[in-house]
Amino acid sequence: MVLHLHIPDGYLDPIIALVAYLMMILYGIFVLRRGEALNEEKITEMTVIAAGIFVAQMLNWPIPGGTSLHFVGGALAAILYGLKGAFIIMFLVLLVQAVVFHDGGITTLGANVLNMGIIAPVVGYYIYKLITTKTNIENKEFIGAFLGGWFSITLAGIACGIELGLSTQFLYGLSVSVPVMAIGHFLLGIVEGIITALVIKYLRKEGE
Repeated sequence: MVLHLHIPDGYLDPIIALVAYLMMILYGIFVLRRGEALNEEKITEMTVIAAGIFVAQMLNWPIPGGTSLHFVGGALAAILYGLKGAFIIMFLVLLVQAVVFHDGGITTLGANVLNMGIIAPVVGYYIYKLITTKTNIENKEFIGAFLGGWFSITLAGIACGIELGLSTQFLYGLSVSVPVMAIGHFLLGIVEGIITALVIKYLRKEGE
């Protein structure tokens, strides 16, 4: 069975799955109570971005070790709509994928949201903000979006590898799961970073 960032049911111990759910819920409560209220225009825009991310995540590339790679889009969502908007977008995308398309499991939804809806957006958002607000380099917005997208998926992959490696229900330990997920997503992250940066550049230009 091919495994990627969408962890299926049966691959995580109940305790790991429960802890991930609790972390998702606590983060969700925290982030949803912060930030500006979402107006109708922003919700419409978020729907379009969510649909694009949904489609992009359905493209998978198999790699050795029983796993595969796919785009995430967490950094893109966070850069455009902040951590609150990104959490809503990624949660809805992952929920629909799990319930309707069986891409990822219900018992592992907490872990999948933790990886792709929390870790990826947080990493991508703060790298982007660091580059764009604390440096004076040329094309800092493009570079910030690129690095944010790149390292967001890399850290999400590492987190996924740790969760799987710690689970007794997974065939491989940390020595296999972490390197495979880290290296694979580090390489894919270059592509995700480029796409993230290009989309941000295009949308910023259209908004001018």
